[in-house]
Amino acid sequence: MTPRSASPAPGLLIGAPRSGSGKTTITLGLQRALVRRGLAVRGLKCGPDYIDPAFHAAATGKPSANLDSFAMPDLLLASLVDEASQGSDLILAEGSMGLFDGVRRPFHLERDAGGKPGATFPHPAPPGHTGASADIAAFCGWPVVLVIDVSGQAQSAAAVALGCRSFDPRIQIAGVILNKVASERHRRLVADGMAAIGLPVFGALPREASLILPERHLGLVQAGETADLHARLDALAQAIEASVDLDALVAAAASTRPASSSSTHHALPPPGQRIAIARDAAFSFVYAHVESGWAAQGATLSFFSPLADEPPPRDCDVCWLPGGYPELHAGKLAAAERFRAGIHSFAETRPVHGECGGYMVLGDALEDADGTAHRMLGLLPVTTSFAKRKLNLGYRVARLNADGILGPRRTVLIGHEFHYASTTSAAPSETQAFARNADAEGNDLGFSGHRAGHVSGTFFHAIARSL
Repeated sequence: MTPRSASPAPGLLIGAPRSGSGKTTITLGLQRALVRRGLAVRGLKCGPDYIDPAFHAAATGKPSANLDSFAMPDLLLASLVDEASQGSDLILAEGSMGLFDGVRRPFHLERDAGGKPGATFPHPAPPGHTGASADIAAFCGWPVVLVIDVSGQAQSAAAVALGCRSFDPRIQIAGVILNKVASERHRRLVADGMAAIGLPVFGALPREASLILPERHLGLVQAGETADLHARLDALAQAIEASVDLDALVAAAASTRPASSSSTHHALPPPGQRIAIARDAAFSFVYAHVESGWAAQGATLSFFSPLADEPPPRDCDVCWLPGGYPELHAGKLAAAERFRAGIHSFAETRPVHGECGGYMVLGDALEDADGTAHRMLGLLPVTTSFAKRKLNLGYRVARLNADGILGPRRTVLIGHEFHYASTTSAAPSETQAFARNADAEGNDLGFSGHRAGHVSGTFFHAIARSL
């Protein structure tokens, strides 16, 4: 297989008719298998997922990033795709959920006489901006390879593939990879159906439980915590090599559509010149495009580990506590006295911001899944519980209530919320709240997050500023 030298790099999007079809494991196996053949492969992830890109980076040896047609303006999408294309032979992007699954988006929020968000006018999202993986395939000009879980069906799988091929005229379905094939006879029956509609079958993977990566409540166990990760990735690559026609798959890739732009667009301005970022098993959920954008704009990123009882570096001018899994380490965080003292000292004169898990740690207490309450930093008046679990999931359109490190008052941020924690303290008042939120359809969700002195926090992860 000869590496390609054309610029921009060609790409493919690995999609599926529904979640749970095996997109992630097959994408990782393809990425690793092609790297083993000598190609420079870049992974990208559609949608607001901060776990899968770390697996892409491990599989390819190159950084990955998210592409989100709902939350990101076209200029940012083009910048991220262009950056990934440079020096690469192939981009293998992974879809999210079902290929066409997206949201409705309001064009604007109605304002009342005092300038506060009031009623909304939800409208269908403009074409190409629904957050669906198909939007990204259309924007980039990438053909789609469908991963179809064929367990419990045979020729009927072709009807599903035919529907995907016909549903959206903007995109091209290049072919399919069959997953969870029970036998050679089963494979032949499914392949017969695909031949009848003229869709190539690039490969067929047998039902094999050992190829499944371990999961927990927010998705895959993080790449850095997955035991024998590189051995697992090599096993996935070997399964792909034995079952998929890699030459045919690479030949199906198409040149990436966005041309190199004269200027680079970043998601968020740096919150400071020197940013202290918590980074360990409890704090790891930061979008790669946010961190790389801060660095590209001249900020210095310094990492510290609360689980190792480290305080934020004293020479930084802002501290950022990302999301992650503090609920799994609440006892250790509660006992981290150097971390506690360092954050309190830092917050006396400089901004501290927490997202999701970081927000919970900035609060008064966190109740773990067993019902044990652990003292947290006590910098924000919020208590949270995992014993009283409640799924909170979806895009957030947030209008900042006051000037802060993420922008001046009334700045609009597009972000995403995904957690199971419930809040057991009182809801914030307007003067306490970090922002006022709406969902993806423009429905007013009220005030969210907290701010107190130099400290702020919120459950949503900021993806980009709204233009």
